[in-house]
Amino acid sequence: MKQIWAPWRIEYIKQSQKAKLKTGRKGCFLCLNSSKSDGKNLILLRGKYAFVIMNRFPYNPGHLMIAPYRHIRTIEQCRAEEAGELFQLLKHCISALKMVMKPEGFNIGANIGNVAGAGVPGHLHIHIIPRWLGDTNFMPIIGEIKIINEELHKMYRKVKKELISTRK
Repeated sequence: MKQIWAPWRIEYIKQSQKAKLKTGRKGCFLCLNSSKSDGKNLILLRGKYAFVIMNRFPYNPGHLMIAPYRHIRTIEQCRAEEAGELFQLLKHCISALKMVMKPEGFNIGANIGNVAGAGVPGHLHIHIIPRWLGDTNFMPIIGEIKIINEELHKMYRKVKKELISTRK
């Protein structure tokens, strides 16, 4: 059996274990991001009611999340202006990812609640995952390993540049 060295995953495992012990806004990484550390926290773009953040533990390169600033659990709790901005940011992110990465498709969705697989069940967020034909292989199924083929901060710089340059 071959081994793939992925030491950055331990950070995710430890955070996941800590997150299980915390509840509510205090332990929510989406609430704890300040504008002074956007690069460190992988915040790509800020709107008036919502922001775009790159997933630090992506399913695929370019995996983004859009979240309202308010700590809300469900779509029904969105105010009209929040919902409108979430959708506008979604459209803008898709356009930027198409320019930067040339994906053949996208998975877009929200995991709402623990039973739906929400990693941050208390703070609504929408995932945008670029997809390509053949981007899956046997590794996640057999080896329980996902290979990410581009360095996170390099991808962050490329996507941020496109988001900012095309913002209306």
